[in-house]
Amino acid sequence: MAPTHKIAVIQLHPKPLSPSENFAKVESFIRDAARDGCCLAVLPEYHLTSWVPDEPGFKELCADSASYLKRYQELAKELSICIVPGTIVELRGDELHNIAYFISSNGDILGRYQKKNLWHPERRHLVSSAHQPHEAFDTPLGRVGLLICWDLAFPEAFRELVSGGAKIICIPTFWSLRDVSDEGFALNPNGEALFLNSTLVARAFENTCAVVFANAGGPPEKGEKTSFAGLSQVSVPHIGALGKMGRSEGMSIVDLDMNVLKIAEDNYKVREDMKAEGWHYAYTRIRDDSKL
Repeated sequence: MAPTHKIAVIQLHPKPLSPSENFAKVESFIRDAARDGCCLAVLPEYHLTSWVPDEPGFKELCADSASYLKRYQELAKELSICIVPGTIVELRGDELHNIAYFISSNGDILGRYQKKNLWHPERRHLVSSAHQPHEAFDTPLGRVGLLICWDLAFPEAFRELVSGGAKIICIPTFWSLRDVSDEGFALNPNGEALFLNSTLVARAFENTCAVVFANAGGPPEKGEKTSFAGLSQVSVPHIGALGKMGRSEGMSIVDLDMNVLKIAEDNYKVREDMKAEGWHYAYTRIRDDSKL
């Protein structure tokens, strides 16, 4: 019988340039998740510093990122819970790299991914992973892949992870309702929410996978009156969004039944078609067929 994984999606409101305060808040959420029996906790992109790259001191705080990664490893081991600590912006020489990690319940780092598809304003500040492949990896929950925020817009990224055997894809995100031009916002003020709600479920269906989406949320005192998009959720085929949140800070705990993914693959046979000899999109597949 396929297992059921209890997953905590933490929709943090990151206070700008306040990694110590943000970490303390996150630690409290993760401890609550562990007490509730969760085996995985996933945090948003830029959760330690928020995204304020032009502010004085931002780079200096990023230079201290390794100390927080170590603290997450210690926390994972103490609580016996896997953690995807959102993204951690690392300073490598003069370059800023936006990195997502998967930390196992014993504190080991099992996966590392540098953001590839940079949102337009990020390109002045961050370095992309460019032609490095998307790679799935083994975890206590099975094969997992990591993507970050704007990667969501590229189905090729998902297909590459699925061809590597990923059943769960975690996406730390920092997505706002105002991440569009004034013209785009005028067409539909909720257009970015529509983008997220439509695309997350579509990616789950078309890849027979679970998508664990952890977005930043707005300040708790503002409730839904915020430009933060929120909408953190676990999307699965057949059912859709599980545990979907609003826009405010909080945590959603979801029971992910892996049998749902088996039923989806039995119905849609996406992975079966991908590994078939003579598959007409074989030129897009660069992973080992044995993982499918």
